[in-house]
Amino acid sequence: MADFATIQDIIELWRPMTPQETDRATALLPVVSDSLREEAIKVGKNIDAMVLESTTYANVVKSVVVDIVSRTLLTSTSNEPMTQMSESALGYSFQGSFLVPGGGLFIKKTELARLGLRKQRYGVIDFYGEN
Repeated sequence: MADFATIQDIIELWRPMTPQETDRATALLPVVSDSLREEAIKVGKNIDAMVLESTTYANVVKSVVVDIVSRTLLTSTSNEPMTQMSESALGYSFQGSFLVPGGGLFIKKTELARLGLRKQRYGVIDFYGEN
């Protein structure tokens, strides 16, 4: 199975990469593509067939893959990346929020929603039971 995006797509849609980033992106592309395939299987869909049916859907999938890969490339591998941080002086206070607690690849719920891979849940509670 082919990847949903290429290195060239990442360069065109995001930015030029360093050789180290290109190596990481090359390794990430099949992982991200397979992760999206598994997410589609969870909701009973075949993402490969959906990509073949519609060029517009194929472009949306490509965009999501580039977003996931670029976010993963921006995640620091040498120290913990912080999204926000505050410090105090005499009160000896420090607070910070990490970008990816636990690290690793993650797919946002909004990205799954863009692909139509969010399963809607519904249910009814019958307070009175059956007669």
